[in-house]
Amino acid sequence: MTPSIDRRRLLLAATAGLLLPGAGWSQTDRSARAARSSAGKPFQVYGITFRGMTEVERGFEEYFQSRKLPVQITWRDLNRDASRMPTFLDEIRQTKPDLIYTWGTSVTLGVVGAYDAVDHKPYINNIPVVFTLVAAPVLAKIVPKLESSGRNVTGVTHVAPTEAQVNAMEQYRPLQTLGVLYTPTERNSVVILEELRRLGRERNFKLLERPFKLDAANKPTAEGASDLVRELKAAGAQWLYLPPDSFLGTLAEGVIIPTAMEQSLPTFASTEQLMQAGALTGLVSRYFSLGQYTAHKVEQILVGKQDPSSIPVDTLKRFSYQISMSAAQRLKLPPPMSMLNFAELINSGTPGT
Repeated sequence: MTPSIDRRRLLLAATAGLLLPGAGWSQTDRSARAARSSAGKPFQVYGITFRGMTEVERGFEEYFQSRKLPVQITWRDLNRDASRMPTFLDEIRQTKPDLIYTWGTSVTLGVVGAYDAVDHKPYINNIPVVFTLVAAPVLAKIVPKLESSGRNVTGVTHVAPTEAQVNAMEQYRPLQTLGVLYTPTERNSVVILEELRRLGRERNFKLLERPFKLDAANKPTAEGASDLVRELKAAGAQWLYLPPDSFLGTLAEGVIIPTAMEQSLPTFASTEQLMQAGALTGLVSRYFSLGQYTAHKVEQILVGKQDPSSIPVDTLKRFSYQISMSAAQRLKLPPPMSMLNFAELINSGTPGT
């Protein structure tokens, strides 16, 4: 069994919120889906990704295949370009799928909007939506609380509670100054940054923030990214925290983590993708398993006929505490012996170069 940390010991209390009126399926929606099911036609799922297909989508598809569930998926990719969203929404309104799958915070907000939005007309509210890879759905205002969304939405989160991640860093080595890189236009990253600011005030550690530069089209650019890492090290960062940030993920393996290694700056990963890119350690959920769990929620809705608002937003029961031994050897930062009782050691063959 893969060593891991029990989620029940890590989860923080969910933020309280009020249910919204008029949430859930209408009787017409329920009848239409029931008729499709009884006619033996496959359920139609419209999936929107943010940066192409990932291990999450592979797990999602294989869940239906292994259970022989009649689900047909139409995939569309935003390719980090929000201007594509209106075209996707128009296609959804025309094709009327049984359910919508959304990847990440930006995509999900683009489809359903914030729960307290003044005008919900631009968004989809009459078709069930199941999201995945959303770091902080309450802070992002996708749902008012995790136990019940109060709307036609449920989903799966993938990031361990921010406080649990800080605890994990402190277990490895002291933490008085934490550096973080982030994309200011990525909501996933921004909401985690807000949590880190709060924790820094409460736990008395200094937070050093460096946003990626934006070009004339307000898109993040790799220009100066390695310099940002050097700035954080020079300013006294003891850790470089890698948030759930899609743009950062594109630079992690080739720019961010190699530069951090050169600066002897240990990196902490919030996602499995960032661990695979070479981070020293991280508290992560496995992407394939997240896709399978997301598909399970889809099955609850399409086959089990459950109202999305009644299905809690949650994540996998366990997070994996991973340590790259090759990175640890290169940084000359071996993990404390006590951590070896529960950590998953990866890349333990040859030190990274």
